[in-house]
Amino acid sequence: MISEKERTQSASSNVIQVRRVGRFLGAEVTGVDLRQPLDAATVEGLKQAHAEHEVLVFPNQTISSEDLKRFGRYFGPLSVHPFSTSAADAPELIVYDNKEGNPPPPTDIWHTDETFRECPPMGTILCSKIIPEIGGDTCFTSMTSAYESLSDKMQSFLSGLEAVHDFIPFKGLFPHTPEGWKKLKAYEEKFPPVTHPVLRVHPITGKKAIFVNPQFTLHIKGMDETESRMILDRLYRLTAMLEIQYRHRWEPNMVVFWDNRSTQHAAVHDYYPQRRLMERVTVAGDRPIGTGETAQGDALRRFKTPPLMSFKNRPLRQHEL
Repeated sequence: MISEKERTQSASSNVIQVRRVGRFLGAEVTGVDLRQPLDAATVEGLKQAHAEHEVLVFPNQTISSEDLKRFGRYFGPLSVHPFSTSAADAPELIVYDNKEGNPPPPTDIWHTDETFRECPPMGTILCSKIIPEIGGDTCFTSMTSAYESLSDKMQSFLSGLEAVHDFIPFKGLFPHTPEGWKKLKAYEEKFPPVTHPVLRVHPITGKKAIFVNPQFTLHIKGMDETESRMILDRLYRLTAMLEIQYRHRWEPNMVVFWDNRSTQHAAVHDYYPQRRLMERVTVAGDRPIGTGETAQGDALRRFKTPPLMSFKNRPLRQHEL
């Protein structure tokens, strides 16, 4: 059990203070200067705190883009978001400069970053440069706590289920022209729909978390669409539980590092057309590991009439000729 009191983690050159700011997720980290290189013990302490608290807040960090990238690389290689606004000289650095004439992207939906990838990122690091006078908060919710809120029967039912994820919200970025369709087709081949477990096991804590989100998840693999939608809608609504949320109010020069394996987040777009300038790096992750034996076949779907395409000797259709 984590103490409610301030916890101090010692390292050879830093003494890190980790103070919980939310009941189920979120902690403020002080005693570390992200402008300076970090020693191995400090990095290890931050890795553990990150996994344990799911969202880490570093106040008063006047850092450069290079500092931000260096900090991210302590936790793994930086990935390049294929559909974001990256810096011209550094594709791994995302720049969000939202203001009049450049509204914020559709990040006001609860989501986990880039689950359309075979290996979604392990974490995301966001640094505030210019913040609006009012608004612009980021909300987080613990999907570990969401899972733990479910009954034993529901937890058992979800074990072994898989869901299909796709980059569908970004497909609207491609124009409806022959050239746009060609580019979209190329990205669909590069990022085909991918399957992830509905319940993901955290590689550090061993805890289970719900790993579906309304932005990228299409359906539960192998299940009837109506039944799949009913289950996914139930899981999506868990993010609305106020007690498992942490709402972060930004100040200039703050760094927030969240665990993409166990949280969802949503940006509040109540500040436009005020300016909000943020920089972000994303740390590459690994293939999600699920729980239990993978469900398939008759356990997932019951047909009144067998599917037409399951018959080998059926008459061919025009597109198959």
